[in-house]
Amino acid sequence: MAALIKERNRIDAELAAHIGRPALTGHLGEWIAAQVFGIVLEKGPKGVNGRLDDGRSVDVKWYLKREGLLDVREDGPDLYLVLAGPKAAAASSRGTTRPMVVDSVYLFDAAAVAADLRARGRKIGVAASVRAELWEAAEIYPRHNPSFPVTDEQRAQLALLGS
Repeated sequence: MAALIKERNRIDAELAAHIGRPALTGHLGEWIAAQVFGIVLEKGPKGVNGRLDDGRSVDVKWYLKREGLLDVREDGPDLYLVLAGPKAAAASSRGTTRPMVVDSVYLFDAAAVAADLRARGRKIGVAASVRAELWEAAEIYPRHNPSFPVTDEQRAQLALLGS
């Protein structure tokens, strides 16, 4: 176990040197989103990681499994960009792994998600349960979505991170 932890620490140090921040899932996801989608990262208010070239604010999430949950804020950004691993039911993680992969990407209108949660009497906050229909409508990769076209180059970059 000690040898594995040392190896992981070595890899984390390499990742941190590459992105200039600790190699935590959130920081890595932000870096990936900046590289792939051109998001300009900024040190802004809590819940905003950066901006798209059209000026809209973005909160980037990297969920290693897509469980239908999203951290939503009342005073959130314009958009949530979610990098997600394989689809899975929200359940205990005992006996499983969460590899760092990107199998799909979603772009949510933050105000619309919050409004939908309120309309259904659901809580807004950490691990808010977002309807499957909203996940489907927000998917920009691997499916094509005319509301936010993903280029062939971006698709190739994301494919390198897939399962």
